[in-house]
Amino acid sequence: MTWLLLTLLTVWLCVAIAPARSTFSLTQPVSWDTVLTADTSFMEQGKALYDAGRFADAVIPLSQAAETYRVQNDPLRQAIALSNLALAYQQLGKWQEAKAAIAESLRLLEGGKLGENLTIQTLTTPLVQALRVDNNNQKLSILAQALTIQGDLQLETGQVELAISTWQQAESIYKRLHNTDGIAQNQINQAQALRVLGYYRRALTMLTDLHQRLQNQPDSITKVIQLRSLGNTLRLVGDLDQSRLVLQQGLATVKKLSPQDTSPELSETLLSLGNTARAQRDIQAAVTFYQDAINLASTGISKVQAQINLFSLLIDTEKQSTAQALLPDIQAQLTTLPASQASVYAYIHLGQVWLQRVIANTAQQTTPENVELRSSFSVSSVAQLLATAVQQARSLGDRQAEAYALGSLGNVYEHTGQWREAQTLTQQALNLAQEMNTPGVAYRWHWQLGRLLKQQQRIPEAIVAYDTAVNELRSLRSDLVAINQDVQFSFRESVEPIYRESVELLVQAPENQAIAQNLDKARQRIEALQLAELDNFFREACLDARTVLLDQVVDQDNPTTAVVYPILLSNQLEVIVKIPQQPLHHHTIQLPKQQIESVLHQLQQNLTELDATDKIQTLSQQVYHWLIEPIEPDLNRQQVHTLVFVLDNALRSIPMAGLYDGKQYLVEKYAVALSLGLQLLPPKALSTKRLNVLAAGLIEPPLKFRQQFPSLPEIKSEFELIAKAGISTHQLLDQAFTSQTLESQVGSAGFNVVHLATHGQFSSQAKDTFILAADGPINVTQLDALLRRRNQSQSAAIELLVLSACQTAEGDNRATLGLAGVAVKAGAHSTLASLWHIDDRSTALLMGEFYHELVNSKVTKAEALRRAQLTLLKQYPNYSHTGFWAAYVLVGNWL
Repeated sequence: MTWLLLTLLTVWLCVAIAPARSTFSLTQPVSWDTVLTADTSFMEQGKALYDAGRFADAVIPLSQAAETYRVQNDPLRQAIALSNLALAYQQLGKWQEAKAAIAESLRLLEGGKLGENLTIQTLTTPLVQALRVDNNNQKLSILAQALTIQGDLQLETGQVELAISTWQQAESIYKRLHNTDGIAQNQINQAQALRVLGYYRRALTMLTDLHQRLQNQPDSITKVIQLRSLGNTLRLVGDLDQSRLVLQQGLATVKKLSPQDTSPELSETLLSLGNTARAQRDIQAAVTFYQDAINLASTGISKVQAQINLFSLLIDTEKQSTAQALLPDIQAQLTTLPASQASVYAYIHLGQVWLQRVIANTAQQTTPENVELRSSFSVSSVAQLLATAVQQARSLGDRQAEAYALGSLGNVYEHTGQWREAQTLTQQALNLAQEMNTPGVAYRWHWQLGRLLKQQQRIPEAIVAYDTAVNELRSLRSDLVAINQDVQFSFRESVEPIYRESVELLVQAPENQAIAQNLDKARQRIEALQLAELDNFFREACLDARTVLLDQVVDQDNPTTAVVYPILLSNQLEVIVKIPQQPLHHHTIQLPKQQIESVLHQLQQNLTELDATDKIQTLSQQVYHWLIEPIEPDLNRQQVHTLVFVLDNALRSIPMAGLYDGKQYLVEKYAVALSLGLQLLPPKALSTKRLNVLAAGLIEPPLKFRQQFPSLPEIKSEFELIAKAGISTHQLLDQAFTSQTLESQVGSAGFNVVHLATHGQFSSQAKDTFILAADGPINVTQLDALLRRRNQSQSAAIELLVLSACQTAEGDNRATLGLAGVAVKAGAHSTLASLWHIDDRSTALLMGEFYHELVNSKVTKAEALRRAQLTLLKQYPNYSHTGFWAAYVLVGNWL
C-alpha cells in the first residue's frame, strides 16, 4: 500500500510539473480510483484545486499534507507534498515561498544535506550515487521531478544558466531510469532556456534531435508537446512554413490519442497554430485556429488567453466591430478567474492591446461609428483592467507581474497627458524591476520614464533615462525573449523606437552640453540599433568578434577616409560626420520623415528604368544636397578620397555611389563603402595578400526556379575575366556547384575570396534570404553555418565574399541586413554584392575590372570597385546608366 500511495502521489507531481514557458506536462493521467488513506486526502484536495486553477486555495491542503507527513516522520511523501506546494506557489508568483518549499523537498530527499544552494557538482556525487547504491528508483524519480520544478523556478527568477544545469541533472537521472518522458521534458525545458538566452539555433538543434528520437515512439502527449515546442521555436527563427507543418503534425498526433485529458494539448496546439498563421499573415486561418482553441479550452485561463490573442488579431486587422463583440465575454471570463500569475498577465495583455486601439481611435476622424467604438474602447476601461492587474499581483506577492501592471497603467496616464501621475507609476514599476534585477522588464519603464521627462522638458534627465534603457537592451542581446511572452511586442514597436528617440534627444540637447560627447553617443546608438537588428534577423547574438573603433582607423590607419552617419528621425535627417583629425560634427535637414522617405522611394523605384535618367539625377541630387554638399568643403580640405557610410532605414536601399551633384556622380570623386559602424573587424589591406578565389556559379537555375529567375550565360565570361586578371581560381560551375561541394571546398582549401555568381535574394526575413545552387536554395542561416565551419577549420578568415547576381527584396528597407549580416556574422571581412539584379554581361565586365584593379594596381577594395564602376560609366556607353554600375556595394572592411 505504501508503494502504491507513493506511485499515485508521484504521478500527480509528474503531471503537475508544467513550466509556464514550455507548457509541458507528462503523459500519464492521474487515476484516483484507488482507495486513499486519510493521510493522502489533503493531496487529493490540493490536486483538485490546482487542476481547477484555484492555486491560492490549493496551497492550504498541500501545506496541511506536508505538515501531516512531517508529523508522521515520512520524509519521502513530505518531499512530494512540498514539491507540489512549490508548484502552487509558482503559479501564484510567490517565488520565495516556492523556492523555500522546493529547497526543503530536496533537503529531505538527501537526508538533510541538500538545500537551496543546489549545484550540479553537489548532485553528481553524494545524492545520486547514494540513491543508486540503494537501487531506489522511486526516490530517483521523485528527485528528478523535484529538480525539474526547481529548474523552472530558477528560469522564472532569472537564473537561466543555473536552470539549464539543474535540468541537465534531472535529465541524467531520467536516463538512468530509462524514462523517455522525463528526458524529453527536461530537454524541452533546456531548449526554452536557450531561447531565453537568445540561442535560438542551439534550441532548435536540441528540439530537432529530440524530434528524430521520438519519431519512432508511439504517439503520446509527450510527442505532441515536443512538436509544439519545436513548431514554436521554428516560428521564432522565422521558418514559418516549417513551423506550421510541424504544428500540424502535432495536431494530427493529438487527435489520434484518447480524448481523455487531451483537450488542453489540443487547445494549446491550436493556439500555437494561430500564432504561426498570424505571423504568415494568413489571417482567416489564424482566426479559425484561435476560435477552435477557444472552443476546446479546458480551463478558463486557456480560453481567455486564446480570446485575447483573437481580440488582438482583430484589432490589428482593423476589424473593430468584431473585436468589440468579443470584449464582454472576455471581461466576464476574466472576472471568474481565480487570482494567479496567468490571470494577472491576461489582464495586462488585454489592457495593452485595448490601449493601442484607444490610441488609434483617438487619431481617427470623428464619425458616428467611431463615436460608438470610442465608448467601448475607452481609456477608463483600460485603466480599470490594469488597476485590477495591480491589485491581483499585489495579493499574490508577484512583484514582476506588479511591475508590468504598474508600468502599463503609467502608459495609460501618459496617453492622457497626466505626466506626473504617469511618472509616479512608472517609477514604482522601475523600483520593483530593479529590485528583482530584471533588465527585460526594466528597459521598458526606463524608456517610458524618458518619454515622460521629455514631455516635461527635463531633457538631461530624459537622456539619462534613455541611456539606461539602451544599456538594459544591450545586456539582453536576446531579442527580448526573456520578457514574458504574454506581453511581448515586435522589435519595431519595442526596441527600434528607443534608439531613434534617444538619438533625437541627444542631437537636440541644449547648446551648453558637450556637443561632441552627445554626437558620439548618438552614432553609437544608431550602430547599436544595427547590431540589435542583426540579432533580431538571425535570432541570436551575432557579433562577438574583437572590434575596433572606426575613428582609430580614420585618424591613424586610413587618414584619407571620412565616415558619414545619416540618421532618419521623425522630423529631421541628422547627418553626423567623422573627418580625419577632426572632432565629430553634424548638420540637420529639417524635413518630416515621410517627405524624405518619399524622395528615397521614388529614387529607388527609378534607378533601374533606362529612360528615367533625368528623374534619377534630379532625385539623387536632392539626396546629395542633404548628405554631401554641407560637408564637401571639409572633405576637400582634408583630401578625403573614401567615404564610408553607416546607412539607416530607407537610405540602405540607395546606392551612395550614384548620388549626383549636378555635374558628376559621387563615384567620380570618392570611393564608396558601407559599414555597420563601430562593429568593424580589425582592418587589413587585401592588396598585400595573394588572392586565391573559389568561384562557384550557376548558369541555369534549378527547374522550379526558372520562372522566377532567368539564366546567366555570361558567368563563364565572368570567371574567365577573373582568371585573366592573374588570380588563382578554382571553379564550381553548374552541377558541380551544390551546397555540399561548396561546403567541402570552402572548408578544405585555403581560399581567401569566395565568389558566388548565382541568383539570390536578401530580405529582412532570414527565411527569404538565400542563394541558389544546383541542388536548390541555400538559406542565409545555412550559408552562415557553412562559412563559420570554414573559419573553425582554417586559420585565416574569408577576406572577401562576392555575390555577383543577387538582389535585395524590393521595398524592404532592412533587406541589406541579410547581405551584410551573413558575412559579418561568419567572420568575412568584406562583402561585395548588388542591391538589384543587373545585366549579366555588365556584371562580368565590372567583376573583371574589379579583380584586375585589386591585383595589378594594389589599391583598396573600395577604390578597386570605384575604378570598375567608372569603367562601365565612361567606357561602355551601353552600360553608362546608373542601373548597370551603381548597384554594387562594398560592405565591411574597405581597405
